[in-house]
Amino acid sequence: MQNKLIFPLIFLSIITASIFGWQWFRSYNRVAVIAIATGSRQGEYYAFAQALAKVIARHQPQIQIEVIETEGSLENLELLSNEKVQLALIQSDTVVSPETKVIASLFPEISHLIVTKESDINSFSELKGKRIALMPKRSGSYQLFWSLSSHYGLTETDLETVTLSPAKAHAALRERKVDALFRVIALGNPAVSQLLQNGQTEVVAIKQGAALQLFQPALIPMKIPQGTYNGAVPIPARDLPVVAVEALLVTSENIPHSIVYEITRILFEARNELVKQNIQAAMISRPSESSRLGLSFHQGAKSYYNLDRPSFLVEYAEPLGFLLSLTVLGISGIWELKMWWQGKQKNRADLYNLEILQLITQINLMEDLEQLILLRSHLFEILAKVIVDLDKDRVSPESFESFTFTWKVAMRTVRERETLLRDSLGRVVN
Repeated sequence: MQNKLIFPLIFLSIITASIFGWQWFRSYNRVAVIAIATGSRQGEYYAFAQALAKVIARHQPQIQIEVIETEGSLENLELLSNEKVQLALIQSDTVVSPETKVIASLFPEISHLIVTKESDINSFSELKGKRIALMPKRSGSYQLFWSLSSHYGLTETDLETVTLSPAKAHAALRERKVDALFRVIALGNPAVSQLLQNGQTEVVAIKQGAALQLFQPALIPMKIPQGTYNGAVPIPARDLPVVAVEALLVTSENIPHSIVYEITRILFEARNELVKQNIQAAMISRPSESSRLGLSFHQGAKSYYNLDRPSFLVEYAEPLGFLLSLTVLGISGIWELKMWWQGKQKNRADLYNLEILQLITQINLMEDLEQLILLRSHLFEILAKVIVDLDKDRVSPESFESFTFTWKVAMRTVRERETLLRDSLGRVVN
């Protein structure tokens, strides 16, 4: 009797194993199509998402990113909440539900109040009685404008506003149909740069950043460095105080752990590739301020961040032992070591900045187009070294931001010089 049961049991075991094996194979090879809500096609959100989609496809073919154009942060959260997308890019000052989870902080977004020079607008409060172009109503830029207006004592009745797409808003300002436009965008945006080149428009300072942060914790006092949008004739002419927010990559809490883990891993481990696609990727970081803003990490992102964290006893064995033998001399030694390391980080960044400045001098004197292209390649090599140093804590985040602005000025100088040389070569040929 037992012998008669053996073969059916073996057969059933084989069938069961085959079913589980097939399910595992399908699961392992299934392609997950993930939609990401961004912003307008002319904006940094859309450009960054396209770069992210390319790099993720290269490193994890089972994840495909579909980039969706939207009006901005508020629409992105609506799409995420309605499960029409799985990822979204938002400003850190956007109010979110508890179900929205953070994956990473991407890059700072700077408030740009751009005015025509003939409008005689020199501060935010002088917008009263003027006509202002705003971004679409479901964008983060639109929401932040009215928050700032409230701080400066302006109401809707004090202003004449028109909501337009970024491209139409820029055109309206160029054609003098509006006196000003307000937009929150990453530094160096090509469309903003082009708008400021005609000599008829300028960026206006947004002051009182520290006071604004008291009432809106997501705001960060920052400066647009002198020469950001033109190095030869500096635009702006001096460092300009403004306020900024962070661009966050967020998802829903019900998105699978494994997918979010892979996206987080690629964000950090393939950052060099992302930087080549989009320079803003150089500033990707763990959103350490998210708790202050009432946000929390997705579990998949947490798993990646905590991957190399040792157990409690291992992590705190040295501090506990050190506390037993701590002395005033020991405290002094640690303090001196910390100061030495911080100085070393700054010195290393200063050396990179000095090298960039020397290259800018060479670029301005360069007469050979091929040599100019070699200098541009050298600039990318320097950027790659600095990113490696940043990851290994040989350069501080503050020093890295300073370097990034200098590097962008150098790249802009290369483009301007290349244009001049090509124009000159064209004239010689003709």
